[in-house]
Amino acid sequence: MAKQRKWPVLLMSTALIAGLLAGCSGKGNNGAGTSGNAASGSASPSASASAPAEDLKPLKLTYYSEDPNPNWANMQDETGKVITEKTGITLDAEFAVGDAVQKSALIATSGKYPDLISAKNSISKFVDAGAVIDLTDLIDKYGPHLKKVYGDQMKRLRYSNDDPSIYVLPSYAGVGQTYFEAGGGFELQHRVAKELGYPKIRTVQDFENAIKQYLAKHPTDEKGNKNIGLTLNADDWHMYISVTNPAFLTTGGADDGEFNIDVETQKVTYHFLRPEEKEYFRWLNHMNAEGLLDKESFVQKYDQYKAKVASGRVLGLIDQLWDYADGEKALKAEGKFDQAYGHYPVTLNENFKDTSFWPTGFMAGNGVSISKTNPDPVRTIKFLDWLASDEGQVLINWGIEGKHYTVENGKRVMIKEVNDRRINDGTNFQKETGIGNYTLLSAHYGDGVKDPTGNYYTLKFPEQLVNDYSDVEKEVLKNYGATIWKDLFPKEEEFKIKLWGAAWNIPVPSDSDSTVIEEKLKNITWKMIPKAILAKPEEFDALWDDYVAQLEKADVHKAEQLREQLVKDRVKLWNE
Repeated sequence: MAKQRKWPVLLMSTALIAGLLAGCSGKGNNGAGTSGNAASGSASPSASASAPAEDLKPLKLTYYSEDPNPNWANMQDETGKVITEKTGITLDAEFAVGDAVQKSALIATSGKYPDLISAKNSISKFVDAGAVIDLTDLIDKYGPHLKKVYGDQMKRLRYSNDDPSIYVLPSYAGVGQTYFEAGGGFELQHRVAKELGYPKIRTVQDFENAIKQYLAKHPTDEKGNKNIGLTLNADDWHMYISVTNPAFLTTGGADDGEFNIDVETQKVTYHFLRPEEKEYFRWLNHMNAEGLLDKESFVQKYDQYKAKVASGRVLGLIDQLWDYADGEKALKAEGKFDQAYGHYPVTLNENFKDTSFWPTGFMAGNGVSISKTNPDPVRTIKFLDWLASDEGQVLINWGIEGKHYTVENGKRVMIKEVNDRRINDGTNFQKETGIGNYTLLSAHYGDGVKDPTGNYYTLKFPEQLVNDYSDVEKEVLKNYGATIWKDLFPKEEEFKIKLWGAAWNIPVPSDSDSTVIEEKLKNITWKMIPKAILAKPEEFDALWDDYVAQLEKADVHKAEQLREQLVKDRVKLWNE
């Protein structure tokens, strides 16, 4: 998300994300939480479940988000129209294009602020500029649903030890989240697994062998176009998701952005300096030398990457579902279900566990803020509070009763034709229905949490996931002894919870030296990692030594020290 985690999301990692949402994503970081207790009541929250806004006069608010949403339809989609009907509010939205952090910095210093601001890495810039207001009193007076959703996690909404104000309504993580969907790992087309007799896919060597064996039998597709063993998405920030994040996910490291943090001592290391990660990149270098890595991996644009996935020629990916979902949905829309992908917990060797489901607890920090120039903060917080109500939650996740879902014997069920479109025609579906367009606007419950009627708030729970699988996907899973892809991955309880959540989620003061140093480190990494991967194998070690020398010259160890202090401050803020 984020990096998957930094941009949408979670293992950002996405998300984001359908497509570009993360997630991010999308992410593989798991929050600990409990599902809500089912209670007696009607099968679907009624329109009277939450009181309507006192003032329903039309009000247009400007909204800026660092996360792009190509499916935004100016609230003229079916769900958006209902939101406006219930609240009187419409949003004039602007989404960041290109460098979101730079865009946010320009907005923060301009003095002209959108009414609503959704920032991730850049929230500190808006706080330091005095651009956003403290929401504490507004939540207390006008936010009963917000308080209900956040519950005992309200203390995590505080900005810092020195400033306990609430500047953000966290929305990039659901409260009480239980992750059921394994959207990351290494992806292999179902037809590859099936033809090879469902081989063990546990290490990078297993993954490589499967690709190599299938390519030897099928060097081209039915049209004579060359099949591609593995392609990576390195276009701008996607570099994190598809190229660099897998280095720690496959070598036992948790998703803490660009840093590895010891769960016991909280000692911080720039994660690329871990010796095991060097060996992961050596494997990618080997894949390139063997002709199994797409030569266009580091020059193709995101649209080209998705089009390549949609062609069905790419046997393997290392990515998050939300990042390549548009391409896969195009395959499904054509009925090419065997060219869609399974998710496998691949690591460098069997001494490591895939860390996609390492728990973080509730991930406060990234979400929505109200600017100081907002014309009506009270109407705005009531709008955000309505979205957090049971009525709002069901609407943004399930759509409209009778149009998108029905209630059968007390159970909420997506109408089959609607659900088929949701799975196989996601882009057009989201633009038309709005389902999936409004989750990041306010507080929300996570996957696995049930509403008072005993139904899940979201559409990601085991029964629904299985229902969404094609027959081909179910067959593959059955042959691996699994029901859902998560069954193949190490479970949350196998890891010790991180008291700081995730380091990428911690705001960095805009006047901190970290900002400048980490930008230098990123630029060096994004130049040298592709160079090392594409080099001749005999040149790899020398290039890596050069890379490490450049990092040290750029004060990498000072960056580690500064980040370590931020981590320790976060532990104190959240746990004392």
